[in-house]
Amino acid sequence: MQSLQEKASEWSGVDSADAFAIDNTNLFQKLGLQTFINLSTNFYNRVYDDEEEEWFRSIFVNSKKEEAIQNQYEFFVQRMGGPPLYSQRKGHPALIGRHRPFPVTHQAAERWLYHMEKALDSTPDIDEDSKIKMKNFFRHEFHQITSLPILIKPILNSITVLIVYFASR
Repeated sequence: MQSLQEKASEWSGVDSADAFAIDNTNLFQKLGLQTFINLSTNFYNRVYDDEEEEWFRSIFVNSKKEEAIQNQYEFFVQRMGGPPLYSQRKGHPALIGRHRPFPVTHQAAERWLYHMEKALDSTPDIDEDSKIKMKNFFRHEFHQITSLPILIKPILNSITVLIVYFASR
C-alpha cells in the first residue's frame, strides 16, 4: 500500500524532496511577517470574491475572513521557520484533522491552489525561488489532504469486517 506521501507525490506531480524544499531555507527570515500577512490577505480576498466558482466560495461561508487570514498566515509563519504563532493560539496545526469538516476534494484543492498561485504572483515581496518552493509545498500538501480518505478506505473496510466477524461470535 502506498504511503500518504507517495500518493500525494503521485497526484500532485511534486516529488517529496521538492515539496519539502521549504525546509532548506527559513522563508520567514527571508520574507518577513508582513509578507505572509499580505499573501494570506491576497489569497482570501480572491476566495471571498470568487464569482466564477460559487461552490468554492461557499466552503468558507461560515468563516470570518479576518480569522481565516490570521489562521493562514500564522500557520505559514510557523511552518516556514518563524515563531509558533498558530500553535500558541490554536494548538497543533493538524492540517488533515482541521480540514476534515470541509469538502476538500481534488476539485476544491485545485481551486485553492489556483487562488494561492494568483496570490503568490500578486505579492511583490516574494522572490521567484520562494514562490516555487511554496507552490510545490502547497500542491503536495493539498493532495496529501485529499489522499487520506482514499488510502484509509481499505483499512476501514477491513476493520468493519473484523467488527462484524467478532460481533457474530
